[in-house]
Order: sequence, then structure tokens, then C-alpha cells
Amino acid sequence: MATDTPSRPPSIAYLGPAGTFTEQALFTQADLAALEHVPASSISDVLRQVSGGEVALGFAAIENSIEGSVNVTQDALTFEADLLIQREVVISVQLNLLVSNGTSLSDVRRVVSFPHAIAQCRGWLREHLPDATIDASNSTADAARRIAEAPDGHTAAIAPGRAADVYGLEILAGDIEDHPENETRFVLVASDGIPEPTGHDKTSLVVFQRADRPGSLLGILQEFAARSINLTRLESRPTKQGLGDYCFLMDLEGHVADDVIADCLRNLHMKHGRVKFLGSYPAAGSSGDEVRSEASAASQAADAWLADLRDGIG
Repeated sequence: MATDTPSRPPSIAYLGPAGTFTEQALFTQADLAALEHVPASSISDVLRQVSGGEVALGFAAIENSIEGSVNVTQDALTFEADLLIQREVVISVQLNLLVSNGTSLSDVRRVVSFPHAIAQCRGWLREHLPDATIDASNSTADAARRIAEAPDGHTAAIAPGRAADVYGLEILAGDIEDHPENETRFVLVASDGIPEPTGHDKTSLVVFQRADRPGSLLGILQEFAARSINLTRLESRPTKQGLGDYCFLMDLEGHVADDVIADCLRNLHMKHGRVKFLGSYPAAGSSGDEVRSEASAASQAADAWLADLRDGIG
């Protein structure tokens, strides 16, 4: 007699190995923490696995409040993958200088980490380790792992505290990031599906100009201004088609299910060029639940008001 085999939870790829800042962010989401985790060697590999159906979901950093966009993520979503953002997660950055046991600050001659992490600690490194060689690694945790596997007493890694726990390293200096308000934004992506509107949402898209002519960007922006749609991010990226050929990456408040957003996207597509839709999803933020609750209450009140008016017809 056949027995039922317990189903495995969906899998989610993230920038590995264990102990990365990405993994730390992933663990802030209870539902994502319960999934089967698949560490990947690079952000590109995370998105490739989702596109190829090897995993159900991918989780990757897309923006930092100090260093700006994580271009490898943004470019992959724009030019290489047809994936949709399901959620955004924003957490504060807390970086540490990790070393093998017994290493002092005066011993450190080399510092290794992910380029974005190094950039966020430039001031601290300039003040405390001005003569150290700075080398890049695939991730913060990869830097920590390399030190743990081959301790030389002279190399340090910049990584989150979780990496110290995972690889048995010491935190020689904590909170070494230059800006205390430093935050990183991550996105959860899937091959299909748009989350239901919540009343506090964000939409991401890419607009490819039909022609590079004077006023083309102004024409695009006027579509948003005319509808009082707030853009929360706007930047240009080369299309890789030639010098001077750029597209515009945008985040805006609202959901594609909202009539005003849908009308705006329709006009952009019709009048200004190709539009690549990257997703509509719940916006992050400490007040997100409160905003969503207020929006729901306002929607219900508006429905009741409209129903009252229609009762008087005839």
C-alpha cells in the first residue's frame, strides 16, 4: 500500500554561501525562512535559477541607500530575465570587521569583502587601516568563509554578524559602516504572478525610449505628473545598444490594478516606447501595515457611500 510522501517546501535561491547579508535579510521574513534555501554563487545565478525553473523564488539586493542601485540585479531584471517582483524587504546595514582568532587590528594587512560592503566602509578603512590592501569577493560571507578556511593572521573580512557565527570568526570591530542610516533593499522575484493590491503598493518598470529626442524624458515624466503619481525612484541605464542609448528605471507608488496606474502605463506604452513591467507588490516600511489598514477602511467606507448613492437611482 502506497504512503503519501511529505511534500517539500518551495525552494528559494539567494546569494550565498551561508552567512551573507542577503541570507540575514531573508531570515527577517518568517515565510521565506521556512522555505528550502539554495545558496548561489552570484546574483546573476540566483536570477538564472528562477528563470530556468530550478527554484520557485529568488531573493537579491537591488538598492542601497548609500551606494545606489545594485546594477547586476537591476540589469539582469531589465535585459536578461523575465521575472516579476513579489515583495520588497528593507533592512538596516550593520557591518563588522571579522578575523580569525588571535588577530589584532595591527596585524591586518588585507581586507576582503563584496564591493558594495567595502564602499560602505571607506571612511572607517581610511582611518583605521589606511595601508591595507582591499580585495573583492563574491559576497560578504564568501570573504568570511575564505578566512575561516585559510587563516593567515593578516586578512580580515567585512561581513554581517551572522557570518562570524557561521564560520567561527571574531568580530574585531563592529558597526564599521560610515553612515548609521544605511539601508539595503532586497526583492523577492518569481517567474510569474502579481500580488493582489494591498492599498500600500509599489510598481517597478523600465521605459525604453522610442527615439532619443529633446524633451523625450519630460514627455515620459508628464504622464506621471498629470495623474499625480509619485515616483519614488528614477534612474537611467545604458541599453547596451550603443553610446547615448539609455532606458529609464522607475519605481512608483500604486498598483497596476489601480485604474490611474493602468492608464499611465497604457499611455507610456502607446506614446513613448516599449515598457517592461517588473511587478506591482506590497511596499516595505515600518508603517506599511498601518497604511494598508487605513486604505482598506477607506475603501470600504467609499464602497458603502457609493452603494448608498446608487440606492437612490430610479
